[in-house]
This record gives sequence, structure tokens and C-alpha cells, in this order.
Amino acid sequence: MAAQILIVDDELDMLALLAMIITEKTDHKVTTTNNPLEVPELVKTGAYDVLISDLKMPGMDGVELIDEIRKIDEHIPILIITAYGSNESAEEAIHKGAYDYIIKPFRKEQVLIAISRALEWQKMRAELRQLKEKSEAKQ
Repeated sequence: MAAQILIVDDELDMLALLAMIITEKTDHKVTTTNNPLEVPELVKTGAYDVLISDLKMPGMDGVELIDEIRKIDEHIPILIITAYGSNESAEEAIHKGAYDYIIKPFRKEQVLIAISRALEWQKMRAELRQLKEKSEAKQ
């Protein structure tokens, strides 16, 4: 099943690389932007299954973006990719609601596996919500 993936990174080369990795190896559809300030509106108007974001960006960093996206969609898996990885930034991103944290340089397979795992996690969460709703409706 093809997923809709939104990628935000201020580096155009990184956007092109990630889009190429994903579209060459999967059927997923990719939307990219180099402006993190556009992402909340894109998420409001599009049905994205995964969001991939750089951590350090001008205007709004990845952690701030997580906060903004969680106000709009609390279920979308967010993958943070950064060249400035630290335990502290990883912990903060995960605490704020990121699904995964990938440090540059990365292998293509790392990104593809993280996307696959995020989609599977999202599917399981949706099934759990449905079961919970059915259970509550019976009570």
C-alpha cells in the first residue's frame, strides 16, 4: 500500500536525496518542502501517513514543529533526521512525540526501515483505536 510522506528539510539536496530514496524503493508518494512554516498547513490540508523532518532549520526547528503538528494530528508518525544528534536532542524529540530519530549520515535502508516501522505502528494504533471504540460502544 502506497503511503503519503511529507518531508521537510531546509537543505534542498537532502530533500532530493530522501525523495529519491523513498520513490526508487517504494510506491510511496512524497511531498517536500524546505520551509518548516508551511508544514502545519500542509498537514491540515493533506492526508499524510508519515512526516520526516530535519531537526535544525531556520524559522522553526524540528522539536517546535513536533509541537505544532501534534496540535493538528496527534497520530502521524514523525521521524526526525539530524546531523547534530545528541542524547539530549533525541530524548527531547521522542518526549515531544517523535516516532524515531535518525542521525546523518544515514544508510538508505535506515530511512526505509524507519518508514516501514512507522507505517506499521500507525496501522496498529488505528486498529487499537477501532477496537477501543467498538468496546466502548457495546458498554
